[in-house]
Amino acid sequence: MAATRVQAGGAGLVSDLRKLVGAAGVEQPTAQYLADATEWRGLHGRADAVAFPERTDDVARLLAWCSRHDVAVTPRGGGTGLAGGAVPIGGGLVMALERMSAVRQFDPHLWRIEVEAGLRTADLHRLARTNGLLFAPDPGASEQSQIGGNIATNAGGPHSYKYGTTRRSVSGIEAVLADGEPIKLGGWARKDIAGYDLLGLLVGSEGTLAVITAAWLTLLPAPEVVLPLVAIYPDSRSGCAAIERVIGSGLQVATLDYLDAGAIAAAASGFPGELPSGAGFMVIAEADGSASEAERLSDEVSEALGEQLLALHAPRTRKEVDALWRWRDGVSVLVAAQRHGKVSEDIVVPVERLVDAVEATIAIGARHDLPAVSWGHAGDGNLHSSFLLDPGDAAEVERGEAAAEELFAMAISYGGAVTGEHGVGWVKRGQLARQWTPPALALHDAVKRAFDPKNILNPGKKPGLDGARS
Repeated sequence: MAATRVQAGGAGLVSDLRKLVGAAGVEQPTAQYLADATEWRGLHGRADAVAFPERTDDVARLLAWCSRHDVAVTPRGGGTGLAGGAVPIGGGLVMALERMSAVRQFDPHLWRIEVEAGLRTADLHRLARTNGLLFAPDPGASEQSQIGGNIATNAGGPHSYKYGTTRRSVSGIEAVLADGEPIKLGGWARKDIAGYDLLGLLVGSEGTLAVITAAWLTLLPAPEVVLPLVAIYPDSRSGCAAIERVIGSGLQVATLDYLDAGAIAAAASGFPGELPSGAGFMVIAEADGSASEAERLSDEVSEALGEQLLALHAPRTRKEVDALWRWRDGVSVLVAAQRHGKVSEDIVVPVERLVDAVEATIAIGARHDLPAVSWGHAGDGNLHSSFLLDPGDAAEVERGEAAAEELFAMAISYGGAVTGEHGVGWVKRGQLARQWTPPALALHDAVKRAFDPKNILNPGKKPGLDGARS
């Protein structure tokens, strides 16, 4: 299924679309709407116009026109993605949902909220928290990322180990199909098995099946206390053994993250505590719940983490806990700063192969003459395996991309997946063929054709059989 080519020129496209949604609703493209967080890897897109719909009706009119005129549409949230999913490839319209940021309905006593796709993740977190509630998904860049983008990528985060990825918090979706037809899937009913799980198909679809305009989201009572524990080990073997002990003990921690030696070294200067010499692996676990529940669980987790432990850091005040998570959120930036750039991929392996994947990441980097580190969500077997490089050195960038290819093959050989959080997007196009059999790939492409027969929605992204075509 080749990507749709734009039939209208840039100036004509802007003029025609302004007739649909007003002059303020469509602009000439600027650089910020032609890239995402993969920009430093040299991924720059091209578009003929950027639309800023304010209502679902605007989205419907724009999509209907684009469908009639064979114009490609790239839906866009906050542009924080790491797979090129929001980068327009080959022209067309970027549909930025940032002006659709209203809270349509909020029922704190029923633990639910209906919001538009452009609402920022951090704003939803704050609104929930001020009402004693929790919106559990906590992906990075929450001040910039938007709920629609989180849904489109099924975003996760450190607390997905206990609370699940975004899908678990989505009760319903309002979206517009490629031909401009609005649909609603799900809602406030707690049980619904009437038909195929179309809602589940849209979550994680990366803007290739429909444009998400709003969502019904479930909230949870906020835990009374959160008690993180930071355990330091001499090496990855002892650290991964501790992770397996926590899991095997049945301890329901909220978070089970890790950093390897290279990631610790890169981020050490900002760590809100003391790091012992010889720190070779870090495990971050967090107990939450009522005060008594969290304290009991924290004690049990401490015991499970205890073998071969070099040090244990246990923040207790709100200020200390917030400082730890601010540091953890900044690890990716601190790692990239070591050489001003990195190729970082979010592979997944079964948790019992985590230590093998951590060590293999280092070995792959060595084979390509690049420093390599990893960190991530250990309880989910989700690594952010990263190859550090100078983005201005074309040869290093090429070696980084080759290392990523080897990384994907490694993950599949261990029974894992090529992506756990960031999505396929443009960066991983064609990689699904490593993971699925041809019949499964054919079904994948058939779903795309059923939703978007003209292939105008984010063409070239999340492909299956036609992954090599642009």
